[in-house]
Amino acid sequence: MILIITLNPLLEYRFYTEEFKQGKTCRDVPCTLQAGGKGINVSRQLKMLGTVSYNLTFLGQFYGKKYRETLAGEGLEFLAVKTAHDTRFAHVLIENGQRKVTSFFTANSEVSKSESDDMKQRLDKMIQNCEIVVFSGSSPSEAANDIFPYGIELAHKYDKVSILDTYGAHLSACLDKAPTVIHNNVAELEQSLGISLDTDEQKMAFLNSLYIKGIKQAFLTDGENPFFVANHDFLYKVQSPAVECYDATGSGDAFTAGIVQGWYDDLVFDDMVRLAAALGAKNAAMEQVCAVSIEQAEFLKTQVQIEPVGKKMKVVDTRPTIYA
Repeated sequence: MILIITLNPLLEYRFYTEEFKQGKTCRDVPCTLQAGGKGINVSRQLKMLGTVSYNLTFLGQFYGKKYRETLAGEGLEFLAVKTAHDTRFAHVLIENGQRKVTSFFTANSEVSKSESDDMKQRLDKMIQNCEIVVFSGSSPSEAANDIFPYGIELAHKYDKVSILDTYGAHLSACLDKAPTVIHNNVAELEQSLGISLDTDEQKMAFLNSLYIKGIKQAFLTDGENPFFVANHDFLYKVQSPAVECYDATGSGDAFTAGIVQGWYDDLVFDDMVRLAAALGAKNAAMEQVCAVSIEQAEFLKTQVQIEPVGKKMKVVDTRPTIYA
């Protein structure tokens, strides 16, 4: 089982128009509801690949009820820890004619100490029964900041694969617990850790520091720019396929879904990188979030370029020798 933890879910009201005219009234605008939040996006993308995952999240009050209905409508499996505070929501304006998306987010939901403890108690039971656990998205409040580090410790305790994609005040503590895999973009790391990753040398040095901590794989993406990945202490520079960007929202989550799928299917590292990069690139070219089909990903995988940098991995020929 793949377990995905989302601490900061987001209910999206998505409005569709050809072109938005500021200061004018827009009538009869189509609107849909969609469950958002990084971990939920990962789960949606996995479902598009034919892989079932189970979600654990916080939900509360009116918008939490709407969120539950939306998850159920999508067929995404979930369990929610109830919060006294309402779930946050957003209004998302999609201008199809302009290929432009504008989002308005409410403030994060408040999670109390007792609600955080409830989440950790459920984590202890659920991680024992999963194969891969994914910690995805930001922390909504200070009381929730220790949930991901605690969950990573549990993953080590029960010998589970842990995949981390988060940012913010709790990131440093999460990295110190050495999850199996991390994915971050450059801007998130710089802002969360107060470091500079301007040069290739700085990025490679950072990846090496993660390996020293005990992190086995690391993916350091940077939008449409070439990015660096690490498999143990072997480093690679990767160029994603070129696409015409519509909305990059969720591209990092689609990328993370590719990593999860790679571990779930026991893919070799190169194939995992190609799948993740293809999913992230195609998502950026779409209005929908994390809805890339396997056929679309397969088409773009061949365009992903992977170049070893630094130490080269030795290839051992294990074929039997036949003597005449």
